[in-house]
Amino acid sequence: MSVDNRRTARKAVTGDSAPREIRRRPKNRRAQIAAASAAAFGSLGYHGVSMEDIASGLGISSAALYRHYPSKYALFREELLRVGRAMTESVELPEQAEAEPAPPRERLRQVVDALIGATIENRPSVTLVRWEGRYLEEPDRQTLDEQQLTVLNALGDRLGELRPELTENDRRVLRAAMLSVITSIADHHATLPSKSLVRLLSSACLAIADAPLPPAEKTARIPVAIEIPDSFKHELLLRKAVELFHDRGYPNVSVEEIASAAGLSAASAVYRFYRGKSDLLAAAFRRAAERVSGAIGPAVAAASGPEAALTDLIGHYVEGSFAERALTFVYYTEFQHVPAEERTVLRNIQRLSVEEWARLLREVRPELSPAEARFLVHAAFALVVDLGRSFDSEPFAAQARVKLLMQVVLFQRPALA
Repeated sequence: MSVDNRRTARKAVTGDSAPREIRRRPKNRRAQIAAASAAAFGSLGYHGVSMEDIASGLGISSAALYRHYPSKYALFREELLRVGRAMTESVELPEQAEAEPAPPRERLRQVVDALIGATIENRPSVTLVRWEGRYLEEPDRQTLDEQQLTVLNALGDRLGELRPELTENDRRVLRAAMLSVITSIADHHATLPSKSLVRLLSSACLAIADAPLPPAEKTARIPVAIEIPDSFKHELLLRKAVELFHDRGYPNVSVEEIASAAGLSAASAVYRFYRGKSDLLAAAFRRAAERVSGAIGPAVAAASGPEAALTDLIGHYVEGSFAERALTFVYYTEFQHVPAEERTVLRNIQRLSVEEWARLLREVRPELSPAEARFLVHAAFALVVDLGRSFDSEPFAAQARVKLLMQVVLFQRPALA
């Protein structure tokens, strides 16, 4: 307890051995609770945190916590919608800016920089908005969706001023890509000074705004899933588990449901192939991580230089993500449910992959620091999953466009032919 939160009573009797300390609640207790809960939810997910965990982290009792919030959901809801409001308010241009309009590029930059600032300020909680919002109850989820749409519309309006030739769908793709790049900082723990980070992300967003999108495809190309023979039960279980985790969230899926989806008569049959639900998740994640890491060596060996190698890796990453959309999404949303020892292995694989991409990128753009290159690599990865969940197989967000946008994020231009 700090000195400011103490008061000392006078001795009532001269024989008292010591003054009695009177404890007072800090005036900012709700803010402390919100910050602690955001950190806990961001680290362990909504389902991985209890009110007791949050209270313990603050050094208070559960009863004291319940005096401020009636439930874990109330804490979760308040924090998500608070961050949603902060992001929404950040994209509102000041009245003076509306009365004396700046050139379109400057107006876009103002909105982008303000949104980046709000995201940096709320970085621990933005991860909740990105990946845990689906656990909100329907009215609250609608509110969060409306907040996010307001942000997207602000970006789209500025884009329309800058590039009036864009179609509505083109603007939708570009604005979603910019928001993805900005909020991708919630997906990792790399650090940069705030001014450097604003400058880096702003530059990437303006490069996206200028991107020369290839023509949209006329029809959607839906990847055809490879047929798995019934005898390959371990593969079938893996696929069905990932599909269920994607549709409903890992905590809401039982082993019995996975067994049923794979055509097994009982949950006990799953244990012939996997130790449990978390083992299924870990196996899927190992496959996703190794798909990315395993492509690096061959790409570098076959390429004429670092840009060609990265361009090849971008193509491999996008094609793999499109082929396994559910797995790509689950990899981002359910990582905290992987057993701790597996998380360490997976983080090491991912870290080495990011480092190799960042090393190649710095050979193409030597002006970047190692940290800046890592931020851009994370942003490029996030862009793929975000466009996938926003537009699925819509032809205006097809692979050719996603590949080009990854190139623009990394190189600030399309890759050289």
